[in-house]
Amino acid sequence: MHLTHDSLTDAPAHTFTVGDAVELATIERNGFIESRHAGSAVVLTSEGAVLRALGDVTSPVFPRSSMKPFQAIAVMASGVTLRGEDAAIATSSHSGTQRHADLVRALLSRAGIPETALACPAAWPNDSATRDALVRLGAGKAPVYMECSGKHAAMLVACKQNGWALSGYLEPEHPLQKRILDVVERFTGERPSATGIDGCGAPVHALSLTALARGIARIATSKSNSPFAIYREAGFLAEAVRQHGWVVAGPGLPDTIVIERLGLFIKTGAEGIMVASAANGVTVALKMLDGNLRAATIVALRLLADAGAIAHTDVEAILPDLSLTVYGGGRPVGQVSASYI
Repeated sequence: MHLTHDSLTDAPAHTFTVGDAVELATIERNGFIESRHAGSAVVLTSEGAVLRALGDVTSPVFPRSSMKPFQAIAVMASGVTLRGEDAAIATSSHSGTQRHADLVRALLSRAGIPETALACPAAWPNDSATRDALVRLGAGKAPVYMECSGKHAAMLVACKQNGWALSGYLEPEHPLQKRILDVVERFTGERPSATGIDGCGAPVHALSLTALARGIARIATSKSNSPFAIYREAGFLAEAVRQHGWVVAGPGLPDTIVIERLGLFIKTGAEGIMVASAANGVTVALKMLDGNLRAATIVALRLLADAGAIAHTDVEAILPDLSLTVYGGGRPVGQVSASYI
C-alpha cells in the first residue's frame, strides 16, 4: 500500500494504565506462581486487520529500539545505500562484539566521518568476552560499543551524504530527524502523540501498539523490487535482517535466535516492547507494563503460533535456547511461560 499523509490518524494523548492491561506471562517456581507480567499485545494481518487484541492496544507507548527499522529506512531513503550487514547494523541493538564494532567503524570510515562524531553514550560492550578483552588491553568505555552505535553511524552517514550538519543530528528539528518522523508516519499511518529522548539520545515517538504493528508489517512485507523507492529500501532492510540475524542482536541473544531459527523479522525495544513479523506478514506488537523483557519473546512467539503464522512445534524447539528456565540451587525448578487467555 502506498500511503499519503491524508490517511494519518492521531494517536490518543493518554497512556494505558494497570487497569487497561491483561496478564501476558507468569514465572513459576516449583509449581508456585511467583510473578506475573501484565501488558498489552496486538496481532495484525499483513493488511493491518486486527486478529487479536489483548489489553489496551490504542493508547501510545514509546517503541524504544523497536523504532529502529523506521530510522534505518529514513537513512536509506535519504540516498545512503545500505545493504546486507550494513543495513542490519543500522537497525540493530547489538551486543558490542568486535565484529559489531568493526561494522560501525567501517560505515563511518567509508564516509570519512570520525568516530568522535558518534553522539550516543560511551558504554562497555554487553558481550562479556569483548568486554573482558578490552579490560585486559586497558581500554575503557566507548560510544562504538554502545548497542545503538550502528543506528547512530548510519544517521551520521545520511547527514554527510546530504550536506546536513553532523553536530546536532539528534535534535528533533534537524533535517534527518524530520525525515525519520515522516517515515514513521507514512509506515504506521499515525501521528505520534508525544516525542521523548531515547536512552541513546535520539528522539523516540509515541505510537499505539496497533500503529507500531502496522508499520512493522509494512516493512517486513516490503519487496526490494517495489515500484516505490521507499518500499524498495524497506525490502532491502527486511532481507538484511533475515539474512544477518547475528548483527541485529548478537550470538545467543533472543532476537538473533528467533531470526536464525524461525526466519522472523523481530526487534526488541527497551521497557518491555517487542515487535515480530512472520513470513506471511502476520505481526505482533506488545508492551510489558512493568518494562521487563524476560517473557516478551515467548509471548510474541505464542501469539504468532496461535494465529497460524508459525508452527507451535517450531516454537517448542527453540524454547531451551531462550533463557526461560527458572533455577534453584543451580537446578531447573520452573519456567517463564506465556499465560494470556
